[in-house]
Amino acid sequence: MTDTAWSMGLDKNAANYVPLSPLSFIARAADVYPDRLAIVHGAVRQSWAETYARARRLASALRRRGIAPGDVVAVLAPNIPAMIEAHFGIPMAGAVINTLNTRLDAESLAFMLRHGGAKALLVDREFAAVARDALARLAAPPLAVDIEDAATSGLAPIGPLTYEALLAKGEADFAWTHPADEWDAISLNYTSGTTGDPKGVVYHYRGAYLNAISNVLAWGGMGHKPVYLWTLPLFHCNGWTFPWTIAAVGGTNVCLRRVEAAAMLDAIREHKVTHMCGAPIVYSLLVGAPEELRTGITHKVAGMIAASAPPPSLIEGCERIGIELTHVYGLTEVYGPAAVCAVQEDWAGRELHERASLLSRQGVTYPLQEGMAVIDPDTMQPVPRDGTTMGEIMFRGNITMKGYLKNPATTALSFAGGWYHTGDLAVAYPDGYVKIQDRSKDIIISGGENISSLEVEETLYRHPAVMYAAVVAQPDEKWGETPCAVIELKPGMEATEAEIIEFCRARMARFKVPRRVVFRELPKTSTGKIQKHVLRQAVREG
Repeated sequence: MTDTAWSMGLDKNAANYVPLSPLSFIARAADVYPDRLAIVHGAVRQSWAETYARARRLASALRRRGIAPGDVVAVLAPNIPAMIEAHFGIPMAGAVINTLNTRLDAESLAFMLRHGGAKALLVDREFAAVARDALARLAAPPLAVDIEDAATSGLAPIGPLTYEALLAKGEADFAWTHPADEWDAISLNYTSGTTGDPKGVVYHYRGAYLNAISNVLAWGGMGHKPVYLWTLPLFHCNGWTFPWTIAAVGGTNVCLRRVEAAAMLDAIREHKVTHMCGAPIVYSLLVGAPEELRTGITHKVAGMIAASAPPPSLIEGCERIGIELTHVYGLTEVYGPAAVCAVQEDWAGRELHERASLLSRQGVTYPLQEGMAVIDPDTMQPVPRDGTTMGEIMFRGNITMKGYLKNPATTALSFAGGWYHTGDLAVAYPDGYVKIQDRSKDIIISGGENISSLEVEETLYRHPAVMYAAVVAQPDEKWGETPCAVIELKPGMEATEAEIIEFCRARMARFKVPRRVVFRELPKTSTGKIQKHVLRQAVREG
């Protein structure tokens, strides 16, 4: 039979087609597990039925405040219940959720609010001061909503409208609807500005739905009633879509305002945490914690790790304290994790150094991502799987962004040849596993955050004593990588390391500031280009 014959009278209708949406997960959780614990935060305990009702109240209240479908609602908050509720309530209103990095300065936040066109901003009181500064830079600031909890009750609010007062005006039975099209935007996530201004990455409902389920599959099904500890920032790729994942499996979200060893271990012990995610620094804190803080923890914890490959010492340390690591790799543009170093059965019996080498690879395609390959960007053909030929990691499939907001040229360039170009250079091994060899554009990944060397260099060049500056990554046991500034001073000028660091602190977010400053003549090519590869090697060697 022809396709036409198969299609005759077999059309999409309300009975056989509903756009994929992760909002389905909370509706099901509230229906199937209404009394099951959904959120834990200090003394707060919320069931799935209560969380669903609060999310619907938020959606209803936003609509009553004039938020229309397609409008952007931004959130500046740590890992607290309101952040989880926002991941459901904002899309239920038909709006686009934009979670903002709490580590950014006012200028960066103002750029994102302006560029994204936010109509409302939910702000945790801990960040009210920087948010107020950001709003003051806008010609038409959005509606500001104050989020308060027990830890911040003594701090000044962003304004008179509180989150709880907003919810009180909403309806718990608000009749939200699925998106008209699963290709509609559900969220807006800004990159860290590794090549100039941050780029606004737009996610669609289909991708959010599929990646949420892909998380479950990549993590061995996540077991029965998983208890998930929020050590990964919810502002980062929408928490790798885990707010929707945990709803899909009817699990429990254990909120954590700050990532500190004692707080994490207390939560693991008290709530019997089964799963957690984070950069290597998160696990290093646990491994390095005093033994007495781990007293009473006897169960295994599954840990998903990304940002940089786990070193052997970290793998060994995690195994010793009962954390089973799963290494994933991805970018904001692919909803967070898009590749997983899937563990093979025969790896368990190998020596630690060999096992660590295998686990350090970025791995294979995430379950519901259609494709990942190491491709020669000139020929657009996959490189040989020989472990030596370098190419660029590229992705394609449903778990890939719609594109960059208001930036069609960069979007087209990133999707050239029918693949998303990551800019990460890698090799492919005979077993198909991929391993990064270097990062293009000189991105520094510190504690899971991307830092642009160009941005830091631009700041350094504003110092009157600096003639040439280059910023490269230096290894750091705690953060994975930190920026190291190598500076060539102008003739007759002087500056100290402390002076340079303080100069940067006054002009950028703290995590981007160089931790070390080296004064020397910079190596250059015959055309005057600074040879960063020489500097990287010198920095690694001390």
